[in-house]
Amino acid sequence: MRYQIKKTDELKDQEIKDILNLWDIPEWNEMTPSDFRNSFKDSEFHFLFGSKDEILAVIRLNFDFGLEISEKKYSYAEAGGLVSAQKKKGYGSQLVQYFKKNMTLRNKETIGFCFSDLRPFYQSCGIEILENKAKTIKENNENGWISSEDDDILIFNVSEKNKELLRQLSSEKNAYLIIKE
Repeated sequence: MRYQIKKTDELKDQEIKDILNLWDIPEWNEMTPSDFRNSFKDSEFHFLFGSKDEILAVIRLNFDFGLEISEKKYSYAEAGGLVSAQKKKGYGSQLVQYFKKNMTLRNKETIGFCFSDLRPFYQSCGIEILENKAKTIKENNENGWISSEDDDILIFNVSEKNKELLRQLSSEKNAYLIIKE
């Protein structure tokens, strides 16, 4: 097994097809490699590859992400799209370990999100979880500001100061998702 990071423009067309297949998001099924590269241009992909260069697990790191808290902007990298080609083989947890170490070495402030049913997985990976804090993050859509669908904030690498800021989020103190353009 081998850990590798690729920028979006370094992905082979077949790797893009494999990622989309693993993600299994119906509205993305018809996405072309060109569309994919354009949609995820501000991302990098972290892989665990098998001996035949097959994708065992993948996670996306999104750099087009930030939060506004108390009228101040905070920049984070967002981890998402973690998927393993085969469940219960340890590929996902192994990739999470490589990923977390890489974020620490690069000193990248990195958070992710999950639903509460995934807590045991991330806990087993040693990822700090801010339970029920993701709902305090508001996202803007055509109907205005709505709460995030996720339950928890995952801490991959965040300074103590910013971690405390995230811990203080509540129904009275929300964070607002900002897209960095």
